[in-house]
Amino acid sequence: MKYFQFFFFLIAINACSVGNDQNKIDEEVDGSEKKPAAYSLDGNALYPPELAPETLARLTANLDSARQNYEADSTDEMNIIWYGRRLAYLSLYPEAIEVFSKGLELHPKSFKLYRHRGHRYISTRQFDKAIEDLEKAAWFIAGEELMIEPDGAPNKLNIPLSTTQFNVYYHLALAHYLKRDYRKAINTYLECMKVSDNNDLLVATTDWLYMSYRKIRRDIDAKKLLDAISADMEIIENESYLNRLLMYKGTKTPEELLQVAGDQEDNGVTIATQGYGVGNWYLINGDREKAKEIFTQVVSGTSWSAFGFIAAEAELRRMK
Repeated sequence: MKYFQFFFFLIAINACSVGNDQNKIDEEVDGSEKKPAAYSLDGNALYPPELAPETLARLTANLDSARQNYEADSTDEMNIIWYGRRLAYLSLYPEAIEVFSKGLELHPKSFKLYRHRGHRYISTRQFDKAIEDLEKAAWFIAGEELMIEPDGAPNKLNIPLSTTQFNVYYHLALAHYLKRDYRKAINTYLECMKVSDNNDLLVATTDWLYMSYRKIRRDIDAKKLLDAISADMEIIENESYLNRLLMYKGTKTPEELLQVAGDQEDNGVTIATQGYGVGNWYLINGDREKAKEIFTQVVSGTSWSAFGFIAAEAELRRMK
């Protein structure tokens, strides 16, 4: 009985707070209030990047729609998830984390909510919290059938490629990698490999697993991974990871990966992703100064939530 009383109490509190929370969000989206969305590993404030007007309009419209659904029923798991995801696409990470946290009070065994909050803890450099959430997600999702995860930002073919299982293991392994716990990262990437059932997922998992092996000098294991990689693989959205793997194989040069076309909307993410791969390649092959130079170039960009950017930031911090 007490549980149900507490449940309805949460609903009432949440309904009262939606309006005030939304006023703050509207101010941040339209630029009238600027506050940090996160802090770098060195403690520097990180602000939502400037977006092209058409991109901002599209993301804001999507957020408005998700907010309306959430306000209509703020207890529905999918309404909570999509409201949080739409906030995150506008780099409103603290607000997204708060929405996911409120959702977990209502759905304490939701592996989907843990998966998404864990992801945004990575975005905000809270790696221990990310690991805690994603380990819970892995626990609660055990035994579930593979479930396709809808894309919030569809690829060029509008085909969702990943599953919730993949995203749980992939982000958990990444958090271990960023914490420099490469053995745990390897074990988790191996689990992720079991659900990397298309080329896009395969190249992403293989890349991070390769780097994890190289970090602890398991070079033979790393090299074996490259046998499954070829330049003619059909890739829909993870071309940057394929490019990194082809560099490891010696069929692309580091210089090629650093030459990124400037007219792509996701150009910053591409530079961060490929740039980190190049910098790390120099680092594990003994050229520390060149690695530092490239990592510094990566973190001078604006795509600070990209995994390559975060990883470059972590490498530079260790180099100090």
